[in-house]
Amino acid sequence: MRRRITSLTVLAALVATLLFALPLAFAVWQYYHDDAKGDLERAADTAALAVSHELDAGLRPEVPPSEAGEDEAVVAIYLPDGQLLAGHGPAVGGPVERQAARATVDVVIGREGDELALAVPVVSGSRLTGVVRAAMPMSDLRQRIILTWLGMAGLAVATTGASWLLARRFTKRLVRPLEELAAAADRLGDGDFTARSPRAGIPEIDQVGETLDATAARIGSTLERERAFSAEASHQLRTPLTGLRLQLEAALETPAADPYAAIRAGIASADRLERTIEDLLALGRERRAPRAELALDALLEEVRQAGEALLGPQGRALRILREDPPPAHVAAAAVRQVLGVLLDNAVTHGRGTVTVLARDAGDALAIDVADEGPDLGETDPFATAPSGHGIGLRLARGLAEAEGGRLRLSRPSPPTFTVLLPAAEPTPPA
Repeated sequence: MRRRITSLTVLAALVATLLFALPLAFAVWQYYHDDAKGDLERAADTAALAVSHELDAGLRPEVPPSEAGEDEAVVAIYLPDGQLLAGHGPAVGGPVERQAARATVDVVIGREGDELALAVPVVSGSRLTGVVRAAMPMSDLRQRIILTWLGMAGLAVATTGASWLLARRFTKRLVRPLEELAAAADRLGDGDFTARSPRAGIPEIDQVGETLDATAARIGSTLERERAFSAEASHQLRTPLTGLRLQLEAALETPAADPYAAIRAGIASADRLERTIEDLLALGRERRAPRAELALDALLEEVRQAGEALLGPQGRALRILREDPPPAHVAAAAVRQVLGVLLDNAVTHGRGTVTVLARDAGDALAIDVADEGPDLGETDPFATAPSGHGIGLRLARGLAEAEGGRLRLSRPSPPTFTVLLPAAEPTPPA
């Protein structure tokens, strides 16, 4: 690309130089011919004025010396019959001198051999007394023209060379940002979404770079969200799978028990697992599930079933309490996942009885999940621990905030987590 741009720039400079040089070369040729004619005419007129009295008196004249700027002109004086009378020239006048002798024109110029000759008649009254001839070698004229043309050609070469240097410089400045853009695009294609293109100070290229950077940022953000969603989803699926496993293990340890009860419990756990998968997919696709009035009774019943499946094999109890909870307009899938995380956290890290309390918190619906585990002290339960247990709590907090609510550790001892959800505005009376 660099070579192509440089070649096109040099070609454009050559074309422009030729279009300018050809008329100028002709103008130079015309100028030197006109200048030579002017020098010869001045030399001939000066000599004619100087010898007019001698020719009128029939005396042999002497050719006057040339003035400055007329050194190249060779002056000769001829009689009306064409014989050389004085000066340097052909012994017999040529066509230029014969035409001047006829006195049809004041000045006659033409080429005689290898000379450019100019003749003027010398007249006394109505009588022709002689002809003055001024001439210069054509080689001198050609030399002037060729030297000027060579100078113009050298200037054209210098101009083309300067165009080549400037083209290389500006091509480098233009192509380097494009190469850096290509390198950034290659890094982006290789999966490096932190790749950014530098700014070149050229608005069009910078606009392409900004678009590429924005694309890389969007792709990186999307990929990061997908990775986070995968980690969070795997954590969320662990709770119903754990409950199903515990139920099956308990059924195997007590072969005398009714197998149908274990099968029914397994089917219920499988249903909860399927619901969890559907909730996660819905939340991952929409980022905000449709909001309706929360069916709190059905939700607490699901919590009871999941809690008994998890806590029963450990010999622990689950209590669900209600203290006039207000209605709330939130996504049931999000609240279900939040409570599932809190229940899993109480089963995994807590002790004793797990209590779920739905209560009125003024302008919010509060759901407390407490257990009899050790004092958390200054520990931040929402920070990701090396074991990865903080992933679920961070997911639960994000889901609660997405619904306009909050999730916080309301008491470190006994550990109590509280979900605050905005209460629905009361319906005005008809």
